[in-house]
Amino acid sequence: MAVRAGVSIQTVSRVLNEAPRVAPGTRQRVLVAIDELGYRRNPAARALATGHGGLIGVLTPSSALYGPASVTAALGLAAANAGVHLAVEHVVDFDVDSVQHGLSRLVDQYVAGVVVVAPVRQGFEALASARAPVPLLPVVSSEGRDEPVVAVDQRAGARLAVQHLLDLGHETVWHVRGPRGWYEADQREQGWREVLEGAGREVPPVLEGAWSADAGFRAGELLARVPEVTAVFAANDPSALGVVRALTERGRSVPGEVSVVGFDDVPESAFFLPPLTTVRQEFSELGRTALQVVLEMVERHRAGGGREVPPVSPVRLQPELVVRSSTGVPRA
Repeated sequence: MAVRAGVSIQTVSRVLNEAPRVAPGTRQRVLVAIDELGYRRNPAARALATGHGGLIGVLTPSSALYGPASVTAALGLAAANAGVHLAVEHVVDFDVDSVQHGLSRLVDQYVAGVVVVAPVRQGFEALASARAPVPLLPVVSSEGRDEPVVAVDQRAGARLAVQHLLDLGHETVWHVRGPRGWYEADQREQGWREVLEGAGREVPPVLEGAWSADAGFRAGELLARVPEVTAVFAANDPSALGVVRALTERGRSVPGEVSVVGFDDVPESAFFLPPLTTVRQEFSELGRTALQVVLEMVERHRAGGGREVPPVSPVRLQPELVVRSSTGVPRA
């Protein structure tokens, strides 16, 4: 490359590292040579040479579930737009050994920092016990933590959903929750409970569920047998879909007799029958924010010479209620 551009190897290095004091004409010749030779920078090799990581790591569950997969995809898009390279490591079980092993593999690639998608309580607790020489940023919905964290406010989203149903005139709202051990499920149940208790309404028993339409269907079968049920808040959109299907099959029309709200606003929710009222999480914003925060943490870490530096403040993004046709006023 230096021969093609007619410059020294040191000059090529300065151009690649965007160093100052390179004449515009010389810089242009080097860039043309780079383009002609199809050169692509190797971030790991650069990290070895400079001592500064050229990658951001992502530790994420091996799961096709909409939430974790969407966070990882959003991080990838944000990184591509920002010109940042990502190294992604998948974890099957979020126990201490698996988390430490995943972090070690990322550190071996000379990552400068790691974003950890830790939606389950076990994962966050494992992360607290893990060790890494680079900053770690959890993307998780836990609360009451001092550590830097980026998350969507799940309780606020649940409150939007339940308040919407109460404002329509429903006396109370039943809840089909997500699986135990998931922060999102716990926070959504807590938000649901807070609104009902704050309004002085009856708090019905929680129906245990999962993140699947099948689990929602089973809960919907139980709800269909209770004539007093007029409003349901499901923990996510697939479970809401199952609830709607079960109610409809048993002669309870939606929203004529029962209103149903989901959570997440998956791309298909607008095409459910009826189109689903739900709570939208802006995963693209979450990805951009998480990337910005971890890069800030990396800069602080480097400025401090690797010593402990003041943490960045937790960031909580606000969700949005999307009203469609699955909710309405209760029958008189």
